[in-house]
Amino acid sequence: MSLTVNAKSYTPDSYRPDSVRYTGPNNTMSVKDAVVLARTAPKPTTVFSGVGRTMAKLTRTCSLTAALTPTADAIVQVDSQVPVGAAAADVDALCNDLGSWIASAQFKALLKQQLVNQ
Repeated sequence: MSLTVNAKSYTPDSYRPDSVRYTGPNNTMSVKDAVVLARTAPKPTTVFSGVGRTMAKLTRTCSLTAALTPTADAIVQVDSQVPVGAAAADVDALCNDLGSWIASAQFKALLKQQLVNQ
């Protein structure tokens, strides 16, 4: 099954038991355009049901200006941890808040200027 990211279609490239790598329309031997989705199953104990962990990683090769090399890879990775039994509404609220923040000028400034105290 393909994955759509911002109107770009990514197709499965490799499968592992708990991860899938997708390649995008610009992926070549020398240019990366890929998404990796992965999960780690919960590890319950006698007193806690555990947490499910997921990871989404987007890698793209970028052209560089005023740099020693003409290209390099840019990577954005999101790691999450959700307790087993969390209400769907709570997970939706987390996703909505994160999505809004990632789309904000503040987050873009974090990536562009690497300033954590804005």
